[in-house]
Amino acid sequence: MFKRRDTLPVWERAARMLWPKGGWHRAALYVKHRLRRLPDTPRKIARGIMAGVMTTFTPFYGLHFVMAAALAVVMRGNVMAALLGTFFGNPLTYVPIAVVSLNFGHWMLGTEMRGEVDEGLTAKFFDASGDLLWNSWAALRGQDVDWTATAVFWNDVVWPWTVGGIVPGIVTGIAAYAVSLPLIEAYQRRRRGILAKRLETIRAKAAQRAAGRAEAKAARKDAKRGAGDAAS
Repeated sequence: MFKRRDTLPVWERAARMLWPKGGWHRAALYVKHRLRRLPDTPRKIARGIMAGVMTTFTPFYGLHFVMAAALAVVMRGNVMAALLGTFFGNPLTYVPIAVVSLNFGHWMLGTEMRGEVDEGLTAKFFDASGDLLWNSWAALRGQDVDWTATAVFWNDVVWPWTVGGIVPGIVTGIAAYAVSLPLIEAYQRRRRGILAKRLETIRAKAAQRAAGRAEAKAARKDAKRGAGDAAS
């Protein structure tokens, strides 16, 4: 029911992930309007946003939605707000998040990143992907497998990123909570005021229509009474 009628080719779907249709500004406006219109209390919505933002500082891309939803449940936040909050992680923020999390994680663990963060990260990712591909093929053929590149990727990237993303994620999540809470509260107060005015207008129009019908009915009765008196 929610599928597109015209299926996009793979290259276009990949391009949309890097640059959405209408640009990131339009995507940000869409997320903002969806967050404002969520039917929940401001604090629950803000806690959901906090959970989503915190999740983006983990290296487990592809699982951010699941992790954000689970964290929102634990924090008693709005799950939909958490899913929308994961849009804090996007191609414009991936590199800063990776640099901060990796450097902080290696500092906490007392280790060092072998190679430059951006170049080393890309190379280690493709090496680990090659491990998965070729070792799976080797296992099917009964040959020996070598997970050295995967172990390097875990030790140099995944584990330091996981550890190092905790503190920046919490700090950024708290900042997102502090910023979003008053904005959502103000929007909901304004929206309640607008709805109250609309309700008053509807009630006033209904009262006018009722008064008009009553006057018309009274006029018809007077006309019938006058006609009866004239006939007698």
